[in-house]
Amino acid sequence: MKKVFITGASRGIGNAIAKSLLEENYTVIGTATTSEGVEQLIEEGILGYKLELDDLERINTSWEKIPNEHLDIDILINNAGFTRDNLILRMSEDEWSDVMNVHLNAIFRITKRLLKPMLKKRWGRIINLSSTSAVLGNKGQANYAAAKAGIEAFSRSLASEVGSRGITVNAVAPGFIKTDMTESNSGVVEEELIKQIPLGRFGESAEIAHLVNFLCSEESSYITGQTIHINGGLYM
Repeated sequence: MKKVFITGASRGIGNAIAKSLLEENYTVIGTATTSEGVEQLIEEGILGYKLELDDLERINTSWEKIPNEHLDIDILINNAGFTRDNLILRMSEDEWSDVMNVHLNAIFRITKRLLKPMLKKRWGRIINLSSTSAVLGNKGQANYAAAKAGIEAFSRSLASEVGSRGITVNAVAPGFIKTDMTESNSGVVEEELIKQIPLGRFGESAEIAHLVNFLCSEESSYITGQTIHINGGLYM
């Protein structure tokens, strides 16, 4: 039974991925940033741990509470993320650095910690969640778009480093997906966004989970260094 480690597993896309993999009989270790999130994961049958990603010291402190046997993993899914939107001229240093820390710096720090077991096994899957914002840009999201573009570049570079050990590294870039974040949009805003999507609807978290499931499997063993877009045609 393969072990999966997924960050940001208590909400939205991350939770859909975690539950989907659990149904496929993976052992799933999921992280959340709150105690309530951890309790929810445990209730769902996921091995839940609190992991704060916003700076190195917090990661180090959180990491010590995760048992070593849960760090010998086969599959890493770097999913955790959030937004702190603002126009460039109004964006604070904290709004920039907080998004970079959680999205980009944390991926480097966590991947570095969990890569060695994969190298020893000569098998592994690393899947990093990106966004169409990385290629389209988005007004008020320079921090988020830059971080996601960095994730895609990081994925390609790492793929070239570890491919000879049977480890694949890919990024998944969702478009507009129905989550608790998008549900806060007004009906008018959602209607305008849907007009930009050829398929005429927002995606479902389960659809992202299906793609990630495939990338975790043996059937995806010749796919690496790719950014796979799943956005209903928003970006082609």
